[in-house]
Amino acid sequence: MAEYSGIGWTEATWNPWYGCTKISPGCKFCYMYRDMQRYGKDPFTVQLSKTTFRAPLKWIEPRMVFTCSWSDFFIEEADSWRQQAWEVIFSTPHTYQILTKRPWLINDRLPSFWSAIKHRVWLGVSVETPQYLGRVIELRGVDAQIRFISFEPLLEQMPEPLNFDGISWAIIGGESGSDRQCEVRWITSLVDDCRHSNVPVFVKQDSGAKPGQQGRIPDEYWIHEFPVVV
Repeated sequence: MAEYSGIGWTEATWNPWYGCTKISPGCKFCYMYRDMQRYGKDPFTVQLSKTTFRAPLKWIEPRMVFTCSWSDFFIEEADSWRQQAWEVIFSTPHTYQILTKRPWLINDRLPSFWSAIKHRVWLGVSVETPQYLGRVIELRGVDAQIRFISFEPLLEQMPEPLNFDGISWAIIGGESGSDRQCEVRWITSLVDDCRHSNVPVFVKQDSGAKPGQQGRIPDEYWIHEFPVVV
């Protein structure tokens, strides 16, 4: 959608389609629903984007691309368009960061040329509470070079120590724009687990009206790391 992005852990966003359905607590205050309603669009209907579907083909310099920030790349309603989206990925030099809440759908929706592009496609799952750690188990069953977890919005304390086997990266962040607070200890314990497991971690924000500006998180935990791609 945007050739450049203000999201700290990526460089651009791309939405080949938009619209989604809420399936877990992390979806409650999703910015996509708010923004689409502001633009007079139905956020609950998955629709092909006629203006941005092929946008990455126009970007000359390789960059990291957060894919489907206004939807879920693996959502069933996009099945008829996904093959063409994979072809856009195949035809460009970018690295695509695909984050899903539906990891059980991934394996049946990978393209026949997956082996040729998997080094440029990072696959991740959102885990907002311990109830959804099963998504990580599903992700481990996918043949991916980079698997990552986004603990955002982080709504509860995660079990300690957390198992990061097969995971290459973690993103941690509280929720902005709502009164659901993220406790500092939830963030710091996850960072400690990542350090123990040698997993790079990107701490995006705490929570509140202006995330990251409360000064609540100790400086040594404001870490912006990325996975090592071989």
